[in-house]
Amino acid sequence: MRVFGIDCGTEITGFGVVESVDSSTLGQVACLTCGGIRLSKTKSLPLRLAELHRTLLAELERWQPEVVAIEEVFYSVNAKSALKLGQVRGVALLAAAELQLPVAEYAPLSIKSSVVGYGLAKKEQVQFMVARLLNLPELPEPADAADALAIAICHLHTAQTLALQGARA
Repeated sequence: MRVFGIDCGTEITGFGVVESVDSSTLGQVACLTCGGIRLSKTKSLPLRLAELHRTLLAELERWQPEVVAIEEVFYSVNAKSALKLGQVRGVALLAAAELQLPVAEYAPLSIKSSVVGYGLAKKEQVQFMVARLLNLPELPEPADAADALAIAICHLHTAQTLALQGARA
């Protein structure tokens, strides 16, 4: 299974593609790519969203995932920031929908628990564990790319666990 993870951000949107090497065992996961889409602060929001849309569509078409995994909406104290993040998230969901890709959404606590084993882990802990789980020679940069990989890993672990439970039923 190939999963495209997206970590939505108003300045940098991280993405990462992971693939299960052997679907019959947990933990056999390979990183195919990761990166960050940096949105220019000098451009208007509509132009930044259009650029994000084009870039995500191109990456999705390039990597041909079976599913897109994305972080669920979280509640923010700052309503303006939450609205902007919601717009970025909407663009990511639109890109997946345009290519008729299923979307799986995960809570931040679930993602961190799946990767680090602790739902309140810090960004640096997530980066470190993502690098370990994927046998990467260095920490994924930017941190948003590591978060996107963590979201994709979370989906793979969830799908593999559900498959194993179904096989035992």
